[in-house]
Amino acid sequence: MADMEVKDAGARTPSTLRYRVEGMDCPSCAGKIETAVGRLGGAEDIRVNYHAQVLTFRLDEAATPRTAVEEQIRRLGYGVAPVEAPGVVAGEPATDVADEGRGRSRQPWWKGAKARLAATIGVLTVAGFAVTLAVPSLDHLAYLPAALLGLAFFGRKAIAAARAGSPFSIEMLMSIATVGAILIGATSEAATVVVLFTIGELLEGVAANRARSGIEALGALVPRTALLIENGTAREVPAASLKVGDLVLVRPGDRVSADGEVAEGESEVDESPVTGESVPVAKAEGASVFAGSINVSGALQVRVTKPASDNTIARIIRLVEEAQDAKAPTARFIERFSAIYTPIAVAVAALVAVAPPLLLGADWGTWIYRGLALLLVACPCALVLSTPAAIASGLAVGTRRGLLVKGGGALEAIGRIRTVAFDKTGTLTEGRPRVTDVLALSGSERTMLGLAAAVENGSSHPLGRAILERAEADDIPLRPAKDARAIPGMAVEAVVTGKRVTVGSPSYATKQAPLPGDADRVIADWEQQGKTVVVVSVDGAATGLIAVRDQPRADAAAGIRALDALGVETVMLTGDNIRTGQAIAGALGLKVQAGLLPEDKLREIGALKAKAPVAMVGDGINDAPALAAASVGIAMGGGTDVALETADAALLNSRVVDVAALIGLSRATLANIHQNVAIALGLKAVFLVTTVVGVTGLWPAVLADTGATVLVTLNALRLLGYRFQGGVARG
Repeated sequence: MADMEVKDAGARTPSTLRYRVEGMDCPSCAGKIETAVGRLGGAEDIRVNYHAQVLTFRLDEAATPRTAVEEQIRRLGYGVAPVEAPGVVAGEPATDVADEGRGRSRQPWWKGAKARLAATIGVLTVAGFAVTLAVPSLDHLAYLPAALLGLAFFGRKAIAAARAGSPFSIEMLMSIATVGAILIGATSEAATVVVLFTIGELLEGVAANRARSGIEALGALVPRTALLIENGTAREVPAASLKVGDLVLVRPGDRVSADGEVAEGESEVDESPVTGESVPVAKAEGASVFAGSINVSGALQVRVTKPASDNTIARIIRLVEEAQDAKAPTARFIERFSAIYTPIAVAVAALVAVAPPLLLGADWGTWIYRGLALLLVACPCALVLSTPAAIASGLAVGTRRGLLVKGGGALEAIGRIRTVAFDKTGTLTEGRPRVTDVLALSGSERTMLGLAAAVENGSSHPLGRAILERAEADDIPLRPAKDARAIPGMAVEAVVTGKRVTVGSPSYATKQAPLPGDADRVIADWEQQGKTVVVVSVDGAATGLIAVRDQPRADAAAGIRALDALGVETVMLTGDNIRTGQAIAGALGLKVQAGLLPEDKLREIGALKAKAPVAMVGDGINDAPALAAASVGIAMGGGTDVALETADAALLNSRVVDVAALIGLSRATLANIHQNVAIALGLKAVFLVTTVVGVTGLWPAVLADTGATVLVTLNALRLLGYRFQGGVARG
């Protein structure tokens, strides 16, 4: 009995299902599918992404079997096939993202069902026109085949949608108009209506395929095979089968098959397919590489650090699909508006059809005709599509640039930013201190630097690593050191060539012996520039000074200037001391608040946010609270897990200029949305008036809807051609 209860409880655990829905090319399609699935018992957490043609939901299969869901979707006129999300099934190989991308776009648009239907109805309409020329008396009958074929196809979808909870679908409005036109003898216009509507549906699908092609192309970057090194030899295996810790060979000209670290070899790697960075990046032992990037010169052996289901490209694709799932505020408002608007529009169209004949004795045929035309004018498709089409294009353009945005809401909010707050270390600076100045007080600089490097050898301290890197760059050999010890917060020392060498702070060195000459003045000058100074002493006597500073990123000043050009204020929030903060901020040209603890940063963000929308830019790790508190959080280094989880947007290339590029792209997207809404409402307003007064009829009415939808889609696709110049998107 206990076993039966356990089995029953297991059977009722909701399954997470994921389906590819072919033909789902617009928000209206997505809405119908979401409503239909939601009416089935046991279905919950329904997410529909029409851009990716993916439906995801949880289902209690004890209440409703998955076959019933599939049949419900097919009745609506869509193709449906189950797919697995990468890596969600334990013990099974991960889905090959590249295969999934290739599989979606194999069939040309002209071979699809919509294209065949449009061609058939078009041929029947042309044949009807030829018949009326030959036998004018057959005018009403000649166009019936075309009209009835369209009515049979769209009418069936309309009835299925109504049964599934969407009675005011575009197919229903079009079917009512077609039936009405046939009943009043306007069969030629009924045929024209279905031809134009079918062509509009076809164009909508073509445009949607083009908009999603960028993400599919990204998935296709990952090679299908890899050269796995085992027992000293390389053999070809499926890239999806690679595991963390595997060693793979990447030959010159090959694409990297997995995220990993270089275990052996040196080369330059072209990361532009993944990050948009045009200059190949030098890679040596220990360097990270992305799946999908191209090895340019030398052979590399790469140790796999991420499974195929979690490599950079797979995560970018998931992020973009999740972003497309997340509806922008404007889109949510328009959907709520259209849910009220459409029933009212249908009622108004019915009133126009019957009120004048009943109240004023007007001609029934004339006013029914005008009511049917008004019904088509009222279709909200273009209006509903206006925002998500622009958002999808904006997200695709950003992804190509390495700008990852978590949803339409974030993309809209970024364009309204008036202040950008930057963290310093790792954001405006490289996050890796470097030696900037060396001064020998006695002897040669090379000898003094070699002694300091010998003492610091093996150190994990950032200052010590900076000195070792400088010695290596200058080809200074490391001498052996012994009896090394650290004096916490003050110095490190060791015995080198029989002499006790100390590398410490100026205050510590001064306690040992007075500094010679003008050393104090040099130290003060360097510290005023935001540099950290250490004194190298031999047997207690100071022999040299080394200055170290975390240098600004190469593009930091240009990034600040680009934000200034956009009218966006900038400020640096840092926990570093005021002198270092002012030195960096002064060189870059922005305001600074220094000496801040994490809670101080939160307070500053709150004060800025009270005045105007503010963005916080940080590394996504130690800045997580400030990123979350800002109007928009932007993480530098979008490849890190924490960055993708905590921020609203991530800059994959860690470039400061990309902050301005992101704001420019957002503003361009917002402008595109406003244009789309104006197109949709403007055309409807014009045709509403012309239809009521009898200037335009049924086929211009369907053009008002289909034409507006096509114009809105084409206008949104213009964003795909935007270029980034000086941080601002340009067409």
